[in-house]
Amino acid sequence: MTRTSGSLLAVLAVIGAVGGFLVQLALGALGFQKLLPAFTLAITLVLIAIIVVALAVPIRRATRGKVRRRVDPFYATRVVLLAKASSAAGALLTGAAAGLLVELLVRPVSAVESVWRMVAMLVASVLVLVAGLVAEGLCTVPPDDDDDPSRGAPA
Repeated sequence: MTRTSGSLLAVLAVIGAVGGFLVQLALGALGFQKLLPAFTLAITLVLIAIIVVALAVPIRRATRGKVRRRVDPFYATRVVLLAKASSAAGALLTGAAAGLLVELLVRPVSAVESVWRMVAMLVASVLVLVAGLVAEGLCTVPPDDDDDPSRGAPA
């Protein structure tokens, strides 16, 4: 399984930013109430980031600790997939939060509380993105001694 590419995350962030900005404009044009994320969303995203990293730490300890023990491959696969999904979702949410914040800041009048809510969502989304990448890095397995290409072929 390959590592999550930065270009994919950048594309997802741009898609999220454009989508968030356009949704806010469309809601305003149609006369509906604009999106305003609650602080509990930011708290939930931070908790998700903590959980994702906490799930990856036992894999890191098992593969790189002083006492190496066998890792359940199904557990490791699930954690890596969760980490990849978290980084992708974090990129989308980061872009969406940035788009919502930009739309809020280009308005002539905006409430200070609304800006703080958007900033909290933006920071928490970045944390989910980073936590996904960190957890993915924690799940990498070091190469075996047999896989070392610098050693010559056995005679």
